[in-house]
Amino acid sequence: MSIVEVKVPQLSESVAEATMLTWKKKAGEAVAVDEILIEIETDKVVLEVPAPSAGVLAEIVQPDGATVVADQLIAKIDTEGKASAAAPAAAPAAAPAPAAAPAAAAAATGGSKSDVAMPAAAKLLADNNLKTSDVAGSGKDGRVTKGDVLGAVASGAKPAAAVAAPAAKPALPQVAAPAGAPDLGERPEQRVPMSRLRARIAERLIQSQSTNAILTTFNEVNMAPVMELRKRFQDSFTKEHGVKLGFMSFFVKAAVHALKKYPVINASVDGNDILYHGYFDIGIAVGSPRGLVVPILRNADQMSFADIEKKIAEYGKKAQDGKLGIEEMTGGTFSISNGGTFGSMLSTPIINPPQSAILGVHATKDRAVVENGQIVIRPMNYLAMSYDHRIIDGREAVLGLVAMKEALEDPSRLLFDI
Repeated sequence: MSIVEVKVPQLSESVAEATMLTWKKKAGEAVAVDEILIEIETDKVVLEVPAPSAGVLAEIVQPDGATVVADQLIAKIDTEGKASAAAPAAAPAAAPAPAAAPAAAAAATGGSKSDVAMPAAAKLLADNNLKTSDVAGSGKDGRVTKGDVLGAVASGAKPAAAVAAPAAKPALPQVAAPAGAPDLGERPEQRVPMSRLRARIAERLIQSQSTNAILTTFNEVNMAPVMELRKRFQDSFTKEHGVKLGFMSFFVKAAVHALKKYPVINASVDGNDILYHGYFDIGIAVGSPRGLVVPILRNADQMSFADIEKKIAEYGKKAQDGKLGIEEMTGGTFSISNGGTFGSMLSTPIINPPQSAILGVHATKDRAVVENGQIVIRPMNYLAMSYDHRIIDGREAVLGLVAMKEALEDPSRLLFDI
């Protein structure tokens, strides 16, 4: 017998411990080299733990849900062992059903359909007694996402083996009652522990509100010039760069333009000092199945419109698939939150510490405005910038937001840096 140890990968310096999610293999099952055995959740990212060697999973040392630290032993692989007879014995039983063919094929190659479900989706599948084969995946390589499972549950999807079973009582939206739960009639409840990321988000938001003197200033911007410019060059831009020209690249460029004029908005508090940053790392708030994440556009001042759009698209995809790395979400000197994608008209965004300001972007709607004494219809967007009043005075905050407004209403300012 030759044993290879499976250990927790290295965590970032700011992460002390992590939580084991769900093992994809059982003890006694065969594993291939680099096959993902389990995901480990930190308060920032989900890390995949691949098999360091092919063989048989001889022992699972740390179970699902266990709290672990970097380099801790979690399993053992016997590189000379053979899979137990019980594991493959189940495959022929499913053979008569035509729908089981893909699963049998996957098993023959050492994998399973559950391997293509994202961590959050896998939990929902288990909660609803569903298999991956019961849900159509829309993620990369056909992976099943949390949204796929929620959509399937909402449409009344049932386990393949229990199609004829009586329908269960309605569950809470996005919450499925666990097996064996007491009958609560028409008022169901379910207590679910926060994920590490959700707990970290809560901690940081409370920290932000308790340590920063947060004030928010508002302004409105006529988005017609940006919309016209975008419409004019959309086709050629997409053909040239392989990505659509969105609005976020304009907001990023306008923000950098304002931060250069008023550097204190790009600064942060360090004890009794003000730390001015000579670079512009812009955080973009992105929703994910695990919660809100803020990946960073490094040196955004040096990025083209195409660079920004490509990076945002990449981050959005990674966020949905749970693939964002710690280094991609660390740092940042200023953030942008676009609630407009969800229809928000106005909000007061919370600063992402240790930053000192954040821009909130909202839905663009046709509104009646006055121009030259005449009432006209214009596509208007309300901008909100929350800032730390400890170091940013009202003057700099208001003028900074006005600079963003002017850059959006006359994009040529970005070309001439005026």
